[in-house]
Amino acid sequence: MNVIVSNKYQTLLGTLNIDVIKSINGVFTVQDLINQFNNFYYNKLIIDITAIQDYENVNTMRELSINFDMDKVIVLLDDSPTVNSDMYLSQLVSIGIYNFTRSVDAIPFLIDNPNSYKDVAAYQHLNTTYEAPQNKKESSIKIEQRIIGFKNVTEHSGATTLIYMLKKHLQKNYKVKAIEINNSDFEYFNDKSLENADFMTIKDKIANSSEYEVIFIDLNDGDESICTEVIYLIEPGILKLNKLIRHDKKIFDKLHNKKIILNRSVLDSKDVSDFEYESGSKVFYNIPCLDEKLDNIKIINDFLIALGFSRLNETNQNKKIW
Repeated sequence: MNVIVSNKYQTLLGTLNIDVIKSINGVFTVQDLINQFNNFYYNKLIIDITAIQDYENVNTMRELSINFDMDKVIVLLDDSPTVNSDMYLSQLVSIGIYNFTRSVDAIPFLIDNPNSYKDVAAYQHLNTTYEAPQNKKESSIKIEQRIIGFKNVTEHSGATTLIYMLKKHLQKNYKVKAIEINNSDFEYFNDKSLENADFMTIKDKIANSSEYEVIFIDLNDGDESICTEVIYLIEPGILKLNKLIRHDKKIFDKLHNKKIILNRSVLDSKDVSDFEYESGSKVFYNIPCLDEKLDNIKIINDFLIALGFSRLNETNQNKKIW
């Protein structure tokens, strides 16, 4: 059964030939929707975007994506210039909102066939970003800076080495910086471009790095709020997983709707499916043990492309990679 949250398009949504368990009409904050549906079972939550207060502000939609399983949400866009701009649609994809449409007729299809990143990747333009206009007559474009944090969920899951490899591969096409917080493991790679910071100086480091398109941050115990997105690393060995769960039995509840990467993994696709079922989580990518000395590793390039770094496609189209 499905839920409909409507406003401007109430009449159109009422014509859908789908099973509906609940409908509400009006304008709601994201917190209003959380309060109403946090513990409510539904198949799909169909939201008329005009029913969300301040929906033209991408940060509002980011709040929605953080608090709901976006595989179960379908957003019906309105006809406003802001919502239909390249910048806005690009940002929807960047924050994990893939199931959006301008057509009510497309909603029944999306109920049974939710979009994956590949279906909406063409909307993502990593050289621009949307800023919420101060009034309805203005908007602005600036260079987008992605600040991607990496956090080890299981102990020593390889965040430092993975960042080193990602930077090495990505810097061929993007201007990239890597910063490690409150540790000095980067120094062992003998790469002077890798930087360190402590909890007190990291914000200044970021503020003084506006020319970089991408900043990778080895968070350790640092504040995740400094990042535009965070990747959570799990090394899926029995010992590490059992130790993790004994330490925090609700860890996978806390990781719900987060971007989980299995790193240094020996799992095949069936094992990953079993892991997802048993943990109640969704795995974004499964990365095996890799040789960090190599300069062109196919799975690293594929992972970066999955994160939205599309320029790598152009470089690797005619290259042989490992």
